Amino acid sequence: MELQSRLNELKRQGLGLAAISYDTPAVLADFTKRRGITFPLLSDPGSDTIKKYGILNTTVAPNTSNYGIPVPGTFILNRRGVVTARFFESAYQERNTVSTILLNLGGGGSVATAARHTTDHLEMTTYASDQTVAPGTVFSLILEMNTRAGIHVYAPGASGYKVIALTLEPIPWLKLQPMQFPASEIYIFKPLNERVPIYQKPFRLVQELNLEASREAQAQLARIKTLTIKGTVDYQACDDKVCFNPVSVPVSWTVNLRTLDTERANISR
Repeated sequence: MELQSRLNELKRQGLGLAAISYDTPAVLADFTKRRGITFPLLSDPGSDTIKKYGILNTTVAPNTSNYGIPVPGTFILNRRGVVTARFFESAYQERNTVSTILLNLGGGGSVATAARHTTDHLEMTTYASDQTVAPGTVFSLILEMNTRAGIHVYAPGASGYKVIALTLEPIPWLKLQPMQFPASEIYIFKPLNERVPIYQKPFRLVQELNLEASREAQAQLARIKTLTIKGTVDYQACDDKVCFNPVSVPVSWTVNLRTLDTERANISR
């Protein structure tokens, strides 16, 4: 279980961890024992707390055993119990990973399997937020950029230049979310009285995506052990005098695949 395996890392970030479920204490106790869980699992009989937070999954019929489950998500609370951030998925099978949440909170990621790319204009480090994913996993591809001295590349909103972008080859069952771009700065080119958004300090691009968790997707993904995601990073760089030709850099990420864990306790709710 990912949360348990990342518990020490969360503690180092100054974060505590607790999970809430509509399951009974007996079901949660069984799960805790079988999986070696050491953080609190809270039982919410009747889904009262789930309803108060407005996260009851209303697509589940009331006369079914799954009625009462919440929309999957994560709340970040400060020490006063005030919600400071929240992360939710569009389908109950989908789950943000710890790494993706930490990245969205401004933290770093593990670069143990990073790839490094060098061009005439910048240095780029690429890695995935998670090395192992399953159907339903929401994870991220990260690109750490560092332009060379005196060089800038163009940010979204620049007109007449090649804006930096990541283009990925389509993969069945893999859904892409909009690319996350950091705030840019305005570059003023005085000879043309031109003002354009650029990046010239170290910056990070994050491409969030997730594997579908439909039965068809699970059946297809169960046949393979790894997934390689390929694409290109395209950009145009300039200095204070010269604009260089657009550049396209091939990039790729490989993640391990595991089956979706659907095991439940053999105990009545």
